[in-house]
Amino acid sequence: MKKLRLLKRKFSIAAPQLAVRPQRPWYVRWGVGVPAVLLLGWLLWWAYTTGLEFASGHHARTEDELSSLRQQVSTLRDDNAKLNSQLVEVGRQIQIELAANSELAQQLKSLNDEKAHLDEDLEFYKNMTESGVHVDKLTIQRLKVTQDSLPGEYHCSLLLVQGGQRPKEFVGRVQFVVTGMQGSQKSVVVVPGPKSPEVDAYGLNFKYYQRVERSFRLPAGMSFDSVQVRVYEHGSDEPKVKQDATLS
Repeated sequence: MKKLRLLKRKFSIAAPQLAVRPQRPWYVRWGVGVPAVLLLGWLLWWAYTTGLEFASGHHARTEDELSSLRQQVSTLRDDNAKLNSQLVEVGRQIQIELAANSELAQQLKSLNDEKAHLDEDLEFYKNMTESGVHVDKLTIQRLKVTQDSLPGEYHCSLLLVQGGQRPKEFVGRVQFVVTGMQGSQKSVVVVPGPKSPEVDAYGLNFKYYQRVERSFRLPAGMSFDSVQVRVYEHGSDEPKVKQDATLS
């Protein structure tokens, strides 16, 4: 019964409507489809070529910018190298000038010290003249011993004066005999020693006066007690004059 009712409904007036569509010929379908496909293909090709042109232009601009940046980096590197070279040269010039200034300062100090010594010598002779003191033989004046900045080093300064109406040229040498303590033993050091290569540096050659400035170093562990300055005339083994001094 149920199947019968379904058949009646399908073929009765209440059945669903049918749509009848005419079939187009193949040449009509091809005439519409082919142009549509060609148009779609052209659109795709146009989009592809346009994208390539855009990408190519963008790539070219990027390459130009990169090339410009590389050129700027190269220029900056060259400038940096030149500046470094100039900086090294300026530093070298500064070092040379500092060394020259230091040398000039040392020379100026030496000249000032020499001037001070000459002023002292002049004042000494002036006092001798004004006091009426006459020196008729070789004497040691203004003997002074001081300790240098380094441990065990000492500096000795003195003025040798030769008087008389017609003093002859004095040629000889000066020697320092230093006494001190080496532990619990008394020790003596002679400067310069008999075979020392510095003997010539202690030579004397003057007519009226000569200033003597010498430094000496004691052996490690030796303490300073006193020094005796001995002045020898050339060819003599006996000191012509000698004088003792302690630290000033």
